[in-house]
Amino acid sequence: MNTPSRALIAEADCESVEGRHSNTFLRLKKKLERQVGSAIADFNLIEDGDTVMVCLSGGKDSYGMLSLLMALQARAPVEFRLIAMNLDQRQPGFPADILPAYCRSLGVEFHGVTEDTYSIVRDKIPEGKTTCSLCSRLRRGIIYRTAKELGATKIALGHHRDDLVETLFLNLFFGGRLKAMPPKLVSDDGQHVVIRPLAYCPERDLARFARAMAYPIIPCNLCGSQENAQRKQVKAMLENWERVHPGRVESIFTAMKNVVPSHLADASLFPFKSLSQGDPVDEGDLAFDPPTLSMDFSLGPIGLVSQ
Repeated sequence: MNTPSRALIAEADCESVEGRHSNTFLRLKKKLERQVGSAIADFNLIEDGDTVMVCLSGGKDSYGMLSLLMALQARAPVEFRLIAMNLDQRQPGFPADILPAYCRSLGVEFHGVTEDTYSIVRDKIPEGKTTCSLCSRLRRGIIYRTAKELGATKIALGHHRDDLVETLFLNLFFGGRLKAMPPKLVSDDGQHVVIRPLAYCPERDLARFARAMAYPIIPCNLCGSQENAQRKQVKAMLENWERVHPGRVESIFTAMKNVVPSHLADASLFPFKSLSQGDPVDEGDLAFDPPTLSMDFSLGPIGLVSQ
């Protein structure tokens, strides 16, 4: 489970959202609902008759996802069922009663699963090393198994826009691949469809929403203390960019939706070998394109910065 950075926590603490009925909150809620609705429409995330298993971790993002899906469910042109699912990984001090009680208060069907993945991860991963990889693999297997048992046609995960952008840079810096988290994917065995309804939602807005909703947040003691994890380094880099130049993260995410294979270098995506004079291309040499940037740019301490 991803936890908000110190910057986001501080910002949330200073938020002036007066309550769930304030105009500020209602505008925020409508904005998030619109973004979730757009993601669902753009990628056909939810269809008529779907049973959506909402993975509820106890963090701000999964709480927000459940609330927003419930709001859309009430007025959607299609009918779908929501089942909240939580995996109790036997982390010390995990309050097992909070999520069932919360879902009962909403009238949402809840299914809890208990598996001691905490002990497995602690046994296999040396102290100080990142646990995310093994932990996520174990979680994924249990989630897929549970979805099959419940007859779920979609598995909803609470990754937001910033998670997708961070994953892009993680793969770029440490994996040598242009790859991120897609809003929709099929599992390796082809039996499950995983969706990310929050794909268009910025983490900052979800943090504000969670504060106003006063969710009973459950911290992740397994990974939340790993300050040197690569993802946290990338998150800090992106937050710095966004602080100096607001809108940069949004621009990066927009670029993820506007890929031009003919201007990259993957021969499996574009027929470079057979390309010859006279062949039509979607976009030609940059030298013949009009400029698309209205600002002057120069190299700064964090890369390209506007002047």
